[in-house]
Amino acid sequence: MRRKFFLLVTSYLLLVTLIGCEAFVKKFTRKPKEEKKEEMVLVPEDYKDNMTPEERYRQYFLFWKSWQDELITSLLEDRSPKKKLDCIEQAIKNLDELRKLLKDEKKQKLLDKYILQSERLKDMISDDIYGKNNNQNRARAESIKISVARCFTYSEVKASVR
Repeated sequence: MRRKFFLLVTSYLLLVTLIGCEAFVKKFTRKPKEEKKEEMVLVPEDYKDNMTPEERYRQYFLFWKSWQDELITSLLEDRSPKKKLDCIEQAIKNLDELRKLLKDEKKQKLLDKYILQSERLKDMISDDIYGKNNNQNRARAESIKISVARCFTYSEVKASVR
């Protein structure tokens, strides 16, 4: 008797829940798709370079230093030749930008010397496809890094920055 009563009550509650529950019906009905609204295209603005020469010099010096460190790491870990060449090209590019910011000809000529050394190093790296001379190239890269870092920190050249 209890079992029949329990089954009857359970089935009644289940039937009421399934049929009469509006939330249950809402769960399983498909919602209409919303239309995608296109965003308005605005005219692009050109932002002027508001950096002082001091800030630009510091920025390019930091970029050069990080690329030079990345080059040294790439040579040390024997990464792909493409990665090594990319690092040295970016380092040279940032040295060129530093050179443009210097107004003292002596400092420019000294920096030209290091740029030339970096370009020679780039040629050596591009010729060394299999990475047999990584240790020698790394030593040259470290030497260039030490020399440039010693002579061209902002405190050393602040009088000759445009």
